[in-house]
Amino acid sequence: MFSIKITNGLVYDGSGKTGTFGDIGIADDKIVDIGDLSSAETEITIDAQGHMVCPGFIDAHSHSDAYLLIEPSAHSKIYQGITTEIVGNCGASAAPLVGEYHMPSDWLDKKYPGTWSSVAEYRKLLENIRPAPNVVLLIGHNTLRVAAAGYENRPVTESELSVMIRLFEQSLDEGGRGLSTGLIYTPASSASREEIVALALVAASRNGIYASHMRSEGSRLIEAIEETIAIAQEAEIRTEISHLKTAGKKNWGLIDNALETIARARDAGVEIAADRYPYTASSTDLDMIFPVWAEEGGRKSALERLKNDANRARLRSELLQSHTDDYWDSITIGSTHNPANRRFQGCVLTNAAKQLGMHPVDAALYFAETDELCTGAFFGGMSESNMLRILAQEYVMLGTDASLRAPTGPLSEDYPHPRAYGSFPKFLRMALDGKTVAVEEAIRKMTSLPASHFRLTNRGRIEKGCFADIVVLNQDIVSDRASYAAPHQLAVGIEHVLINGTLTVANGVLTGSRAGRML
Repeated sequence: MFSIKITNGLVYDGSGKTGTFGDIGIADDKIVDIGDLSSAETEITIDAQGHMVCPGFIDAHSHSDAYLLIEPSAHSKIYQGITTEIVGNCGASAAPLVGEYHMPSDWLDKKYPGTWSSVAEYRKLLENIRPAPNVVLLIGHNTLRVAAAGYENRPVTESELSVMIRLFEQSLDEGGRGLSTGLIYTPASSASREEIVALALVAASRNGIYASHMRSEGSRLIEAIEETIAIAQEAEIRTEISHLKTAGKKNWGLIDNALETIARARDAGVEIAADRYPYTASSTDLDMIFPVWAEEGGRKSALERLKNDANRARLRSELLQSHTDDYWDSITIGSTHNPANRRFQGCVLTNAAKQLGMHPVDAALYFAETDELCTGAFFGGMSESNMLRILAQEYVMLGTDASLRAPTGPLSEDYPHPRAYGSFPKFLRMALDGKTVAVEEAIRKMTSLPASHFRLTNRGRIEKGCFADIVVLNQDIVSDRASYAAPHQLAVGIEHVLINGTLTVANGVLTGSRAGRML
């Protein structure tokens, strides 16, 4: 007797093989039989006639740590068919919250259903709330660094590194699965390779993973990849390059060298992979264009510098010297903090500058100050052909690089990158339309590849004994709807989603049942 039986679907098992027709029998949280199950009894039957059946998609690069506590139904992710989110990326995790560390700006102004400090406390709160997707938590390097040494942009002392290691060990013991770095952000940008290796060795000793937003994705991309590979080799740790890209038109030509460098490392036995979203614009805080000195000491210190005429003049001059005039056309304003700036959401920075009667660099400084360094921005400048080449690499998996959102409620009020709602259906649509890898390979990249690399046991495949994380989708209509002009748009075509054997989406509608686990 099955609890759920899926019949008549074209089943892609996640291995990269072509789809085959068959039935799937589920009991409790596991797949227990596959084949012709027409005569088997079941409590619920899902007729997948004319539909594709796949393992649940795994978001290899998510930032939903905190937002899952606010909206555990995870609308924007579940409607993409995402059943597991790997969170805590880019060096910033929601836990542990220790010392001076504060969460990223887009998390700070939200109200949460409880308080936490340690990973154990975060985990307990999350499990009490019962998230819809499964959750894998990485521990942020900046989270650890600021807890031990504050926001000063300097090397850590030996005693501070010892504090970081002890806090990291505790966090792993309480449920963390690895280390993430955001080496482009302060104060992590001042970290030595030795500091990262020391922490990576701790993760490796617990079979954890190292995921890195590298020091550069532009002009120093090759050096950044080489450093990441060196860390992987020194710590003997599985490694993930976060959102692999060639940022900035002048750097597009680095693609061959970048891919060859990774290929050589893999051929030499380094267990290194990468993730990518299928868009050519990135998204982060607008103030990321600032030089390191301008943000040293954290938000409060940075805002004080913006209000100082001499510092502001220096910052303005350096920004003008480091960027060409056309650079400002590549920036679009995303979420804003000050209500008066809301009208500029989705507006190209140069157009916003015209409305404000300012030079674009002054508009950037205006937004940074009036939004108190909480302005989001989209940065163009990536090559579509390079993106397609990266997505086609056998070791590259899918990641949204986004926190979850919802079309209503507190997570509907900002202005996110459309990748938060559309990454997985967009990539699948590209495959179905013949614009990227074959469909079966696209599914592997979203399922068994991340499951294997992140060591998610019995996930990412449709096989007997695997957990019943399953997506039934209509290949004729599956697609993303979110755009830069209207980002809060749910994807379409995901008809049924099962997570740990629980029907989470039925006939395209959330059921209200949530069965995600912290893995």
